[in-house]
Amino acid sequence: MAEENFHGYFSGELPAGHKEAANYERYGVPEGGYEWANFHDRYDLSKEPNEPNRFGWIVEVDVMDPNSVPKKRTALGRFKHEGAESIVARDGRVVFYLGDDERFDYVYKFVTAGTFSPTDRAANMDLLDEGTLYAAKFSEDGTLQWLPLIHGQGPLTAENGFAGQADVLIETRRAADLLGATKMDRPEDIQPNGVNGKVYLMLTNNTRRKADQVDAANPRAENAFGHVIEMIEDGGDFAATAGKWEVLLKCGDPSVAEVGATFSTETTRNGWFGMPDNCAVDSAGRLWVATDGQGPKATGRTDGLWAVDTEGDARATSKLFFRVPVGAEMCGPLFTPDDQTAFVAVQHPGDGGDDWEPFGRPSYYEDLSTRWPDFKDDMPVRPSVVVITKQGGGKIAV
Repeated sequence: MAEENFHGYFSGELPAGHKEAANYERYGVPEGGYEWANFHDRYDLSKEPNEPNRFGWIVEVDVMDPNSVPKKRTALGRFKHEGAESIVARDGRVVFYLGDDERFDYVYKFVTAGTFSPTDRAANMDLLDEGTLYAAKFSEDGTLQWLPLIHGQGPLTAENGFAGQADVLIETRRAADLLGATKMDRPEDIQPNGVNGKVYLMLTNNTRRKADQVDAANPRAENAFGHVIEMIEDGGDFAATAGKWEVLLKCGDPSVAEVGATFSTETTRNGWFGMPDNCAVDSAGRLWVATDGQGPKATGRTDGLWAVDTEGDARATSKLFFRVPVGAEMCGPLFTPDDQTAFVAVQHPGDGGDDWEPFGRPSYYEDLSTRWPDFKDDMPVRPSVVVITKQGGGKIAV
């Protein structure tokens, strides 16, 4: 589980001169949008000044054991996590790819110290306690470096305010700042592809990037539609500390020249998308991209799920597979190993009614732009997990 926008739950002010002031400023704490501090002291910085440091982690839950206790896996760093996608490297270590969903923030990966045992579940339970966290540097020449966030190495020293590895992990963003990691356009989901040995990075957008801030890995100023980067680790080893990268897709409407989208010419009018967010890879190695934030005004369409070819003549060809209701965000695509069932999560359908011309006004409980999925006057709109299968059975989208 990813603890993402934790900054919005805190209000109040730190005591004057408090040591966490710079740390919290780097994470946007407090934002105070939810007003939880009015009811719980733990969210009031003036009363519990260290509480934000308890949030922003990856949490592991053993779903096979109802008596288990969730564990915050602090070795994976503290930031606004979008997720943690894993794959077993050739030497048995487990590699996790992690995005920090913020404009001008970083891409990370974590490599366990221990190795995965496919026959001894108990031996794997504490793999995430020890390992190395890295931040990515995307160079102009298409090379990739993974910079280790290890206390005592380079600038991560007591002189720069890091008393130990715990400080490096609590202030992961500041540590990556000092190492010179590449500031990205909202890194969200990052999916390793076990079929072709590559890694796919979703960058949702960044309309705050100015022309003098453009770089090779973030090639558009005022990037409204986002892009997808393909990474190739050295030797095809997911645990490698270097590699190469290239932009697979610049998203947006290819028919609008100034957008600069780069879908293949075989991509149809319904095939292009913007704002890539979550993603998945099926057993054939095809990339599936879910979007967040398109909206009728931004792109003329709702969010959804698109299949993207990454190899051969069809590379960079995208096809629409599933579209969500107005106001909803698509997330969490996942396929069963036989590719005969897909799961998708439809978040907050019915939001933003004023953004949809046929409705044209804010959407409230009493006056909803949609009552998906029940479509009954006495039922509210409901976020849902949808199960998709092929009529008559068989693999999806072959």
